[in-house]
Amino acid sequence: MIGFHIVRGPPWPGTNWLALSAVERIVHLHATSCSPSSPGGAIRRPGSEPTASTTPGDSARAATSPKPGHVQPPRVAGVVPTAAFAWGLQFAFFNPALALILAGHFNATAAQIGLALGLYNVSGFVSSLVIPALADRRRNYLTPIMWSGLATMPLMAVLGLTTNLSAAVAALIVFGGPASVGSSLLFAHLRSTGYPQRSIINTRAVVSFAWVAGPPIATLLAGAFGDRAVLLAIAVIAALGLMTTFILRRRSSVLDVAHAAAMNEAASGQLPVIAIGSIGIAFVALQATNYVVTSVLALYVSRTLHLPVVWAGVALAVAAAAEIPALLFAGRLATRFSNLTLIAAACVVGACYYVAVAFVQGPIELVAVQLLNAAFFAVIAGVGLTLFQDVIPRPGLASGLFTNVRRIGAVVSGGLVALTTLIGGYRNMFLICAGLTLVALCIILAVSFSTRRRAAAQP
Repeated sequence: MIGFHIVRGPPWPGTNWLALSAVERIVHLHATSCSPSSPGGAIRRPGSEPTASTTPGDSARAATSPKPGHVQPPRVAGVVPTAAFAWGLQFAFFNPALALILAGHFNATAAQIGLALGLYNVSGFVSSLVIPALADRRRNYLTPIMWSGLATMPLMAVLGLTTNLSAAVAALIVFGGPASVGSSLLFAHLRSTGYPQRSIINTRAVVSFAWVAGPPIATLLAGAFGDRAVLLAIAVIAALGLMTTFILRRRSSVLDVAHAAAMNEAASGQLPVIAIGSIGIAFVALQATNYVVTSVLALYVSRTLHLPVVWAGVALAVAAAAEIPALLFAGRLATRFSNLTLIAAACVVGACYYVAVAFVQGPIELVAVQLLNAAFFAVIAGVGLTLFQDVIPRPGLASGLFTNVRRIGAVVSGGLVALTTLIGGYRNMFLICAGLTLVALCIILAVSFSTRRRAAAQP
């Protein structure tokens, strides 16, 4: 049984929500970071005022802080972290298991699996743009989240009860895409209701924890009870997500629409379209380099370093585990530095990581440098999301575009991996990743410089 403690204002001292001790600290930091005492949780010295060099992130976060006399919607302690964990766990179960289910339950060939996954991803890409855009128009994100959760149920039913591959592919297209946008809509809801940046990043840490915990749990379920057990577990998790969304929807029925409109207007126009497009290109490059590491590290360990492939698993596990505290620390830093500054610093760390990986000789060095990888990707994933929300006036579209930037990066990474033999092996591949990261850094620095110059020129 799950108990929720309903409070008003700063949430939940002594809340007992879900028996997940490993995320208690994440949830606690999520709650304590929601204080509206300063814009976006920003820490300022008494008497200090924003200067002319204020960045888009600073001014947009100030716009989202509660106005005098504005009453924040009452918050339900633990519900947002629970919803984030449910959405993250749902797709941490589903995405790794989908190929196994298609191969085992539907006897699909490799070509058929590739086609099914491609159509599923196209559906997700389109849904991540269309559904959040419609939610922006209505300024209502919780109702579409509920529809996304409901779409999971027929998808699991078709995959579990039929052996017809065509029906399964049709279900992936019709239901799979809409079911995948719940997490993006949750972050859009947080933005639209005035959650501070640190709280959003901490919520992203909960999702990361789910992504770390989900695949091994799903593998154990499939090994012990069969592939269909994973589908049943996903349906149960989706029901939990629906429950939390229903609670949020009831408590958010008094949302100040005028405040949301003012917030979106304040966020708009912070950067010209060409600057936003440049940031998008930079993030595609950054996400592509991260996917390259995930894709080729096992081959690099076995074929270039001539180590047991288990060390690749150890390295990736260390990076994934370290990403969670790195996200929490990034949330703290976000109260002191602008988004563009943090992302530029992360690019430097990322370039150092790729160069270090290219020259490691043994397993200990390989595992140690994963701390750089965790720090790099935590800022890109957490601060990057809030940057998109700062510079794009509609929260749903911003979150959906950020999700799709990751998808595009995955596609680009495939082309990079295909060039491995032409560029002289995996070490050179990592050096190319370092170069792409530095290119992204140059783009970020150019946008930051342009932004500060525009801000200084304003009266």
